[in-house]
Amino acid sequence: MHLSTKMIHGGISEDPLTGAVSVPIYQTSTYRQKKLGQPGDFEYSRSGNPTRLALEELIAELEGGVQGFAFASGLAAIHATLSLFQPGDHLILGDDVYGGTFRLLEKVFAPLGLSYTMVDAQDSAQLEAALTENTKALYLESPSNPLLKIIDLEKSAAWAKSHELLTIVDNTFATPYLQQPLALGADIVLHSGTKYLGGHSDLVAGLATTNDEALAEKIGFYQNSIGGVLGPQDSWLLQRGIKTLAVRMEAHQKNATAVAEFLTKHPAVATVYYPGLADHPGHAIAAKQMKGFGGMVAFELVDESKVANFVESLQIITLAESLGGVESLIEVPAVMTHASIPKEQRTAAGIKDGLIRLSVGIEELTDLQNDLDHALEEK
Repeated sequence: MHLSTKMIHGGISEDPLTGAVSVPIYQTSTYRQKKLGQPGDFEYSRSGNPTRLALEELIAELEGGVQGFAFASGLAAIHATLSLFQPGDHLILGDDVYGGTFRLLEKVFAPLGLSYTMVDAQDSAQLEAALTENTKALYLESPSNPLLKIIDLEKSAAWAKSHELLTIVDNTFATPYLQQPLALGADIVLHSGTKYLGGHSDLVAGLATTNDEALAEKIGFYQNSIGGVLGPQDSWLLQRGIKTLAVRMEAHQKNATAVAEFLTKHPAVATVYYPGLADHPGHAIAAKQMKGFGGMVAFELVDESKVANFVESLQIITLAESLGGVESLIEVPAVMTHASIPKEQRTAAGIKDGLIRLSVGIEELTDLQNDLDHALEEK
């Protein structure tokens, strides 16, 4: 079955009791037990809910995992995954990861004894230098947030495996439609379902899946024990969003490619980061491991002092955090999504104060280009 067909018919795609082609929203907290101590498939909705299960089966099938897990946010999914590690363990992660991931590690897990080193994960020498006897995992984003760095996932996972490390990949930017990290050697895949998978800026959710039964059992334990599970209403919305993921991603990346090319030619723009551009450092690797180049573009202006005026002058493109919705969203990472990372670390990673991140929506392309052009010309 083709991947785009799986998005519609994969997992549990209809109600087995009635044949309804939309899985019902099981808005319940608990379930009748016919005999004492002998619950059925479901006993309490923190531990399992039929609507959430349909979504979890779907993400596992799309990513090639053995089991999926749905959480109340992307960070809740990351929290459960990082709970696999013990005090004294060490992680290696990319130097421009999402600011919320950094904050979770720095403010929550580091005080509990989990250490980490941030490196440019494109550089194998930096990976080797960061390796310690306590290193347990390699945590990657590709494309990365916000600089759109491309990591060779197959090569990185093979390196990690040679050192008995887990490879964890946040696949939010690419989605399973464009990239499947488990097939490239990763052990765990994470998503902010809030973004492209939901696709309509109307829910907050996180997803995780793995192709390892033992890891699945552990993640499931932490999902239930910590309790940050996704409710049935948002589980239904997210499954519905995934049904149109293929057509939306095609529209996103078609517009993103044109917008990136438009920006490279504009005299007010200094640098454009988009893996679909031939001069992007990771272009060849992205072409090898991805079906397309995605809908995210980052760029810098020639005059950094005009950034605020530029983003505030846009009329169609919305100044807001998040990404992956059908509408175009723009933000300044140093002030917004990555503000929790200290300035010196952001600068070292290449995240300048004037860097702009654009989630290109599926609006009419000429409207987006005209909006950008007008804002770029504002004095």
